Amino acid sequence: MELTAAFKQTDIGPLPSDWEVVPLGQLVRITSGESPSRFVFQTAGTPYYKVEQLSATNKYLSQSSTPYHFDGNTTVPARSVVFAKRGAAIALNKVRILTDASFMDTNLMALTPGARLDAEYLYYALAHIGLWRFADTTSVPQINNKHINPLQFPLPTLAEQESIARALGDVDTLLERLDQLIAKKRDLRVAVMQQLLSGETRLPGHVKPWTEARLGELGTFVKGSGVRKSEANSGTLPCVRYGELYTHHDNVVRRFFSSISTRVAATATRLEQGDLLFAASGETKKEIGKCAAFTGNFTAFAGGDLVILRNHQQNPTFMGYYCNSPVVRRQKSSKGQGDAVVHISARALANITVRLPSVPEQDAIAEVLEDSDAEISSLEERRAKTQDLKLAMMQELLTGKTRLHTTGGTNG
Repeated sequence: MELTAAFKQTDIGPLPSDWEVVPLGQLVRITSGESPSRFVFQTAGTPYYKVEQLSATNKYLSQSSTPYHFDGNTTVPARSVVFAKRGAAIALNKVRILTDASFMDTNLMALTPGARLDAEYLYYALAHIGLWRFADTTSVPQINNKHINPLQFPLPTLAEQESIARALGDVDTLLERLDQLIAKKRDLRVAVMQQLLSGETRLPGHVKPWTEARLGELGTFVKGSGVRKSEANSGTLPCVRYGELYTHHDNVVRRFFSSISTRVAATATRLEQGDLLFAASGETKKEIGKCAAFTGNFTAFAGGDLVILRNHQQNPTFMGYYCNSPVVRRQKSSKGQGDAVVHISARALANITVRLPSVPEQDAIAEVLEDSDAEISSLEERRAKTQDLKLAMMQELLTGKTRLHTTGGTNG
């Protein structure tokens, strides 16, 4: 950026003229953890954290964040900031704030802010800097006092630190509420799927009895073919590969993650609208035969290790959901063969028993489930945009490009 009178050049880049750059060690007290073998744990008392507990929350570590508690005076104060100091966890950049006087194991480090530093601002600033940027990049990454003490740290006034932390905290609160809403909607979706796909709950106007059949009686099974891993991005023709059923396609193929050339497509299986795709290989019997329906009316292809049921005359969206329901999943699991790599054949899938409503009822159920998924997708998209907004705000506020509270500079 072009410097103006409101900014100065520092070792960590341009900052507002009224901000300081201070070695972090002058602003905090550093404490490293101790081995759990030195503590006798119980169900209540002073909280004790291991690296795994950093995943229990996104910001604050509290009594409920850990199963480990002890009696004793070995603690760091509440409002200390903790993070992983050793191993691959450093790259995950998990910084947390203690809500209570607590302690931690040898793989964690705590920074207790002094009078000039706000704990919430420290939390956001460390997250923005990135732990991996100042860690040793040896075979086992580490952060020690020698990294913290000289770390050049941007320091606005305490009032501006608090303003920055409040603004970012407001976005975190919104993210937390969205996470809670998404979790609630997902739980509701699971319950609705279980009730509708089992016939336990019937939608208004649908009273016809459900009929039993085998998958092989509904249509014809064909196999996917071709498309090696190295060919997955060889062109522009959309393609589904078997592994993507486990990682990307949930009940219905909604977008594509592979695209092949016309040369590769010549040996691949062309999909037809309404096809049900089953993964013929997998890592566990529990997940073998994961299904997704292809509902598009355009040219697309299936790679190898896929088994496809077509011409089944059922609502494909309903069948995509139904073929992943517990009653079908248990049957697929029982028919899976192998240990290290599990397989399921077209013949085995053809013998799976299904109990189906009429097509009009399938249509109605599919609409309810699709609406539920669309609502969740909309919330997830909103959350992703909010997360992007937070990252943009961090870049602006933690470098002083945008000012919320000034003591002599001008607003950015």
